[in-house]
Amino acid sequence: MSTTARSSRRLRRASLAALVAASSTALLAGCGLQPATAFVPAVAPGSIEEIEGLPDDASLTITTKNFTEQLILGKIAVLAAKAAGFDVTDMTNVPGSVAVRQLMLDGDADMTYEYTGTAWLTYLGEAAGIPDQEEQYVAVRDADVANGLVWLPPAPLNNTYAMAVRSEAVPELGDVDSLSDIAALPVEQRTFCVEAEFNSRADGFAPMLERYGLELGAADGVPTSNVSILDTGTVYEATDRGRCNFGEVFTTDGRIDSLDLTVLDDDQGFFPAYNVAPVFSAEALEETPELADVFDAISPSLTDEELRTLNRRVDVEGEEPADVAFDWMVEKGFVTRP
Repeated sequence: MSTTARSSRRLRRASLAALVAASSTALLAGCGLQPATAFVPAVAPGSIEEIEGLPDDASLTITTKNFTEQLILGKIAVLAAKAAGFDVTDMTNVPGSVAVRQLMLDGDADMTYEYTGTAWLTYLGEAAGIPDQEEQYVAVRDADVANGLVWLPPAPLNNTYAMAVRSEAVPELGDVDSLSDIAALPVEQRTFCVEAEFNSRADGFAPMLERYGLELGAADGVPTSNVSILDTGTVYEATDRGRCNFGEVFTTDGRIDSLDLTVLDDDQGFFPAYNVAPVFSAEALEETPELADVFDAISPSLTDEELRTLNRRVDVEGEEPADVAFDWMVEKGFVTRP
């Protein structure tokens, strides 16, 4: 790419970043929330070192969605790129999955962290997810080549649906540790808290029960009186307070740890895979193929357990995503304090 073309692209992205920041601030202010800023702490190289031969004007535009986990992942990406020597345009905190996807498709952003299941079902329009994590990744990776996007290998982090139980109740429930174990419990102990969406999804509650040998509404399965349908965000607290024995959760939600819930093993592989992976524009990787090494080094450390801890620090303890991401990057040795 010529210097003129690169400069033009940078100016266009800077304008887009300003517009996104302004719109995000307005939207979040209306909800009584504070927007994430483009600030990240100053950073020095650690195991991530400046890429040799990188042009002085090397730039990278990074975007993510506007929920906690994505903000943390976005700041991790920004810090990594800075340590590698890039001038980074921070376009994290974009409202909505579709908007982020469009930025990537239009070439207005170079990199994002995306979930395999989201791309497969929402962007690529497939009817059903693939529970096997490797198969789901390969399917998405191969399909998105035509869209000019390159999926690097995914992290262990799999932000999918799950069922959780309050840890103190596990002994009372026959030491339950998998979804298959629920079928062995007496009917009166098969009580659930779920959101309305999960209750009605084609890949949601009733099909999940069916996979595990239980029928929703049946007297000897899960009677409807055993099911509490709750608003988004209240399922975790209701499960913790004992309103039900089993609650629908997302596997990387920080409240799992803060409320001491135990996630049950989906031992029959019902839920689709939602592994997170670094996604780059093909153009960005062609210009700097060393970026793959930088982000491939980070991915193995992004696990469900790690993200639950990081998400909790933001959602429960009130810390800033950028500070949480920086502390984690320093702790893992990827970067150092300047």
